[in-house]
Amino acid sequence: MTIDELDRTIRAYDGVRVLEAQDDLFYLYDPAADLPPERQQPFATIVTGDHYETVSRLDEPGAWRLNIGLTKATYTSLFGAAPTERDADWVLDSGHDYTARGTLMPHPFYASQYWVCIVDPTDLGALVPHLEEAYEFAARKYANHQSRQTQ
Repeated sequence: MTIDELDRTIRAYDGVRVLEAQDDLFYLYDPAADLPPERQQPFATIVTGDHYETVSRLDEPGAWRLNIGLTKATYTSLFGAAPTERDADWVLDSGHDYTARGTLMPHPFYASQYWVCIVDPTDLGALVPHLEEAYEFAARKYANHQSRQTQ
């Protein structure tokens, strides 16, 4: 799978807005394109380099990482309780090798918020259910926020 294939798949969901920074992609559910900055929480991201951290070794040629925000129920069904212990670099101790390629695992920094990641994913079909869940969860949060604003 390529970044372009994955990007096209995620952009195809209704109401998705994409923010780009340093060749990285941040996918938001924002159907009206009017979310204020403090509400712009992506449901998935593609990171293409060591711009934010080096634990996944994304500086290696062709390396990139997909990050997906899951519900607590799905995250814990996959990995158990979210890790809370961090090392000196604030990397969460999940027991996973964050440099492993093609393996779904807890996110090195955001697993405590139920995010997962995969470096150099190859099987889009296996990731689609997680992307759909993240998208639907983001859409529910958006709808809930909108309904609170109109009450």
